[in-house]
Amino acid sequence: MYKSNKKLIILDADGTTIDAYSAIEMAFSRHGMTLGDQQSFQKRHHLFKYLGGLKQFPSMLKKNIRKQSRKQIVATLTEVYREEAQLYPGIAQLVQTLIAAPDIVVGLVTRNITDEPLETLRLLFLRHGIDSGQLDFMVHIALSEKKNIQFRLARERFDINPARAYICGDEHKDYLAALKTGMHPFMVSYGFEDHQKLTTKFDVPDEVIARTSTELCARVLHALDLPRA
Repeated sequence: MYKSNKKLIILDADGTTIDAYSAIEMAFSRHGMTLGDQQSFQKRHHLFKYLGGLKQFPSMLKKNIRKQSRKQIVATLTEVYREEAQLYPGIAQLVQTLIAAPDIVVGLVTRNITDEPLETLRLLFLRHGIDSGQLDFMVHIALSEKKNIQFRLARERFDINPARAYICGDEHKDYLAALKTGMHPFMVSYGFEDHQKLTTKFDVPDEVIARTSTELCARVLHALDLPRA
């Protein structure tokens, strides 16, 4: 049925592999704005979608963003991502291990709204010793597009059995997109949605949620039969 015996893993960028909250907080502070604590941030509308023009954010930030100009804020965010943003602990080693594994197809998807987002992520990963060109694919998904479309396209492109395919994400939409494409979800609760929101509001099983990036790395390596560092 499937020509390939390889496994597929798709990594989400912001909130799963990249510490997006710290980067956004840093960018906002340079414009005299306060993002608030991370726990409160996780309960709000998705900031990237607001800056992308699709969602309204709390009135305080909305008022300040109007004063500062969305374009200026995105430019600052781009600079922060390219020069200072960090991957979560253990993620760089995980990505390097996945890239080196000959029987694993590894890709990255992102909704990042910085200027030229794929170039932004290339520079960010390069600072962490990762050549993004060695990934099997890296795709920018428009805010209006559903992730399951890209998940399915990637799986079909490499002719991977969905039972051998995985995604890593931090939002309930990542979980639903995985289920819609027959793939196994590795979820995290340290990104844009916290553990309580994922489990209580969206019924994401606790068993598939990692509370830290270290736990995520361990889960992925174990599932893919890869050695732990």
